[in-house]
Amino acid sequence: MRISSNFDSGAIEVVSLDDPQDIRLRLRADNAADFRQWFHFRLHGGAGTALRMVFENAGEAAYPDGWPGYRCVASYDRQNWFRIRSTRYEDGALIVEHTPERDTVHYAYFEPYSFERHLDLLGRADDSPFASLRNLGGTVEGRDLDMIVVGRPTPARRPVWIIARQHPGETMAEWFVEGLLERLLDPADAVARKVREHAVLYIVPNMNPDGSVRGNLRTNAAGRNLNREWREPDPAASPEVFLVREEMERCGCDLFLDIHGDEALPYVFFSTAEEVPGFTAGAAERQARFIESFAAVSPDFQTGEGYEPGRFGDELLTLASKWVANRFGCVSLTLEMPFKDNANLPDGHNGWNGARSKRLGAAMLNPVLRHLSAG
Repeated sequence: MRISSNFDSGAIEVVSLDDPQDIRLRLRADNAADFRQWFHFRLHGGAGTALRMVFENAGEAAYPDGWPGYRCVASYDRQNWFRIRSTRYEDGALIVEHTPERDTVHYAYFEPYSFERHLDLLGRADDSPFASLRNLGGTVEGRDLDMIVVGRPTPARRPVWIIARQHPGETMAEWFVEGLLERLLDPADAVARKVREHAVLYIVPNMNPDGSVRGNLRTNAAGRNLNREWREPDPAASPEVFLVREEMERCGCDLFLDIHGDEALPYVFFSTAEEVPGFTAGAAERQARFIESFAAVSPDFQTGEGYEPGRFGDELLTLASKWVANRFGCVSLTLEMPFKDNANLPDGHNGWNGARSKRLGAAMLNPVLRHLSAG
């Protein structure tokens, strides 16, 4: 047998592969920071063999609370991913037991979103009569930081910003954007047509291309957590935030959505802006209306579970949605999706996955339209 991870988003350390019933693995840290949880690797030569894979250092992961109730994902063709039922966390180790049906199988923390798919997404958007592609500059390692602009700016059209994948291991965020864009660029969709009439949308599908290709969980190539860089982005160490923030200052912002995934909580929820300095009664009303509208169109979304108040402390205004709420006074929300499953609507075979993330992205156009229509 052989385990490899030298490919786009690959990440694992192999300790021992001698005994199929005792394969010893370690989660690999981000390239320039001590965050670890993401894994993605290929196992060859295991068809029909009962495998027992032990991730020895799972207890040292960035979010060990993410392991209870979690199930590993796997795929034979890298297109169709399923959950491994026999996944458990005990004594600081993640244990995955699986008998592959085929000789080659990929295992991952969540359904990957490849850089090639990212480039395809940009290409399809640029080919649409409703959108254009704008390059904002380069990342730490010189990859393109691209933004999709839907619509042409006019005084009557309001600027809407949607960014995703500040944390590269949260691949569900780019699946979400793919679903949103497919609907937004559909000429036959009435909601999409009305959104395009009322707004210009600035969409950054992947804020962290370097970390995505490297197989990082949380940071860019310089080891920076981009969602802690918004108050004072460093043009050298966090150019991704610096460039997007600069463009946002130029274009303005009337609505901001930052798309993420949460390791521990098995729900879809918003992190809201009540704790942001200067949050007004009017802002609270607009935020509540947006949340109510999203709940009305997506049963996957809920408001009963989420982050505890005060979670971010002094870091509050270093986060994207909190900084934007403070700077522009607009509805500004962080959407979180689960790495596990949606506990309210569980799917035993797939759990939460790319397809469900896409559906959620498409549904987001409805509250966006209501927000725009409300003025």
